[in-house]
Amino acid sequence: MTIRNLEYLFKPRSIAVVGRSKQAGSADAAVQFNLIDAGFKGPVMPVNPERQSVSGVLAYKDIAGLPLAPELAILTTPLEEAPGLIGELGARGTKAVLLLTREPLQSYREAQLSPPEPSAPPKNPDGDEPLKQKILEAAKPYLLRVMGPDHLGYAVPSTGVNASLNPTRPLVGGLALLCQSAAIMRSVVDWATSRNVGFSHVISLGMRWDVDLGDLLDYLLRDNNTRAILIYMEFTRNRRKFVSAARAAARVKPVIVLKPRDFRAGALEDAVYDAVFQRAGILRVNNIEQLFGAAETLATAKPVYSNRLAILSNSYSLALLTSDTLLRHGGRLADISEVTRARLTDDCRPGYAMENPVDLGDMAGPDQYGKALDLVLREPGIDGVLVIHAPASDDRSLENARVVTERTKSRRLLLACWVGESLAEPARDLFKKVQLPSYEAPGEAVEAFLRLARHRYNQELLMETPPSIPEGFSPDTETARRIIQIALTAGRRRLNAYETSQILNAYEIPVAPLYFASTPEAATDAVLEVGGAVALKILSPDIVHKSDVGGVAFNLKNPLEVLVAATEMLKRVRDLAPEAVIDGFAVQPMQTRHGAYELMIGVRTGRRFGPVIFFGHGGTESEVIDDVAYALPPLNMHLARDLMSRTRLYRRLSTNRGRPVNMDAVALTLIKVSQMVIDLAELAEMDINPIWTDARGVLTLDANILIEPTALLATQRLAISPYPKHLEREYALPDGRAFLIRPILPEDEPELKDLVKRMPAEDVRMRFFQPIRELPHEMAARLTQLDYEREMAFIVTEPNRLPGKGKIWGAVRCNADPNLEKAEYAIIVDRAMIGMGLGPMLMRYIIDYAKKMGIKELYGEVLRENESMLRLNRALNFKFHSSPDDPGVIHVTLPLN
Repeated sequence: MTIRNLEYLFKPRSIAVVGRSKQAGSADAAVQFNLIDAGFKGPVMPVNPERQSVSGVLAYKDIAGLPLAPELAILTTPLEEAPGLIGELGARGTKAVLLLTREPLQSYREAQLSPPEPSAPPKNPDGDEPLKQKILEAAKPYLLRVMGPDHLGYAVPSTGVNASLNPTRPLVGGLALLCQSAAIMRSVVDWATSRNVGFSHVISLGMRWDVDLGDLLDYLLRDNNTRAILIYMEFTRNRRKFVSAARAAARVKPVIVLKPRDFRAGALEDAVYDAVFQRAGILRVNNIEQLFGAAETLATAKPVYSNRLAILSNSYSLALLTSDTLLRHGGRLADISEVTRARLTDDCRPGYAMENPVDLGDMAGPDQYGKALDLVLREPGIDGVLVIHAPASDDRSLENARVVTERTKSRRLLLACWVGESLAEPARDLFKKVQLPSYEAPGEAVEAFLRLARHRYNQELLMETPPSIPEGFSPDTETARRIIQIALTAGRRRLNAYETSQILNAYEIPVAPLYFASTPEAATDAVLEVGGAVALKILSPDIVHKSDVGGVAFNLKNPLEVLVAATEMLKRVRDLAPEAVIDGFAVQPMQTRHGAYELMIGVRTGRRFGPVIFFGHGGTESEVIDDVAYALPPLNMHLARDLMSRTRLYRRLSTNRGRPVNMDAVALTLIKVSQMVIDLAELAEMDINPIWTDARGVLTLDANILIEPTALLATQRLAISPYPKHLEREYALPDGRAFLIRPILPEDEPELKDLVKRMPAEDVRMRFFQPIRELPHEMAARLTQLDYEREMAFIVTEPNRLPGKGKIWGAVRCNADPNLEKAEYAIIVDRAMIGMGLGPMLMRYIIDYAKKMGIKELYGEVLRENESMLRLNRALNFKFHSSPDDPGVIHVTLPLN
């Protein structure tokens, strides 16, 4: 990922528009006019050998004739000419190019929309790929960034850059819009302009041959003029880059996405996108109207902290319908205190018992609306107030609206819904002028409120501290890999039940004991070994659903019953599935757990986003019940719980006291499955169904594993970088005490806070440049919940302890810019360990890591009085620079590569 030179795309000081059309309405003429009309302050230089002037500006014959090097060039010429022009422009010093073309690019678009096969790169049509490579190779020597190719372009209203063919000029505002559809972009801009909603950036993404969605998210999260990011997307190519950038952006500002369901890809792909957005902290909307609504709400609304809504209305019927919509979609009616309810009755409607929703009566006027709002807005347990007005015989619609607008300075979220057409229009115009979120129907207002609440929940989910796992586990990865390789060598793509059982055992997932029998006669020996009633199952990699071919028999009590059942089963399976390879039989002791729930847990192929983990209601009716949720690996205890909570079954599991469930055991099983995905590259799909759960834990009764050969490493398939276990190192002090140096984990937050609490106040001030008694959760979460794709922190802790259970003695981190040009370091060491070499060791460790990552410079800010840190910097050959902004701070730098 890189944002290198993107500022020349969006904040250029000079622009060249290159074309060669003779037509007055050509693309170069249109974009030249739009740039001038938008008020761009720098020179806009047309290059067109066929015309003397373009949009009234004298044209240059070629790039060599330009009086200065344009920072941005917009090419409207045929794409085949782009490599040569980019080479010329790069040699002149141009840093960015927009490929703006009206040529058909449909073949490329269709290829990108088609989901690739697992482990396969996204497809490109043969006709476009060579041209794309020529363009990128021409740009590479000059670090020149290429946007497009695209049909529409982009606009940055605040800088007067309207490098687009859109006839509607967007207004200046705080929303950034990224679109994979020119039609959607035009529609949103037109809609926003009519409602006085402005944008910081409006960008048509085009084919993204260089600058892609991840780059733009990285750029916009750092842009101070962008308050929220709206995305219309149909597909994404670089899964890890997109998820990494989206997670980073969503931590800083709201990110809302409209992703249409692709009927060709099926329900699974859409569920995977839901899982991706959930994990990244992105809010997903379902249609253009909701995207518009989200844009208006974000542009005008205050933040909310939960889903508790108060409703004020002059129509009891509308209030009831609105309450019903709120509750059906997971919202809550806010509690209003008894004192406030009494005041509402006395001041607004004497003799009428008030509650939420607050019914003001159809004759309510400005006085009643005003007093009710003043009382409700002071209630502590309210996140938002929706004010509804229905047409009344005594129409005071506009007067009532003014009362609402006079209270927009409240710290509470205010939403308005004036129902009707002609009578409501003046009130809606008033709301637009003061940028108060306004909706034509109560249901739309409720949906907008709940979207804000869901966004807040997603943000809290990103920051929540996961508990430590209840018990450690040490998977036998070598055994699992050996079983898979033997099956692949034999040309098989599905493991039989015995092999599957061995792999689950290797990852310490409880499995009902399974005995292998190659013949019916051998099965009788197995039943003697079990010593009780057994279940008999056919073993075949070619048979997925054994019951469909009569390949299962239960409650067989003696060897004779087993022999008869096995013989008949073998004959029946050969008749119904003559092509299936029969490996033998699996014999299992009959299991009984009264009151246990049947679950299903496993892995599916998420195509563009790699493998995903699923959890749901299991058993033979699982497909009919259709209660399943998906999540991206890797998982921790908190993420596993969140995955479970997104099913209907979860409420029964977590609240049924008569049938208690060990929820930690279920969550730990999901973590073990996540580890299988991280370790086993060839694991394509896995279905554990049913897996029983009750108060004693979990027990697997049946499972299937599908394998595929791949050249990728297991971690390369994942959309999120997993914990880099290979970076763990053991370290011993001269006195023999042993420590473990490892990357930090979210579970380490409590111990990191304890480290800061143990340290003297002066040491803490030296590290954080301010006095801190205790590390706040928000700061601790940001220090421990890392995206290993873009940042790293190492801690020194006790060996052989679970994350979150071992004391932390020191920590060091580096945070690199997206270009890997520079990385800032920070270090903290327990005072009890000073003088034992821990600080120098940590600094050398982070320096070595930064070198391996290709970072060119490590730097830090050190207080001038922090003599011990400055001595260490000097010993490590850092260079010292005085800070121009603060004389009390020394800027230290270390060139690396």
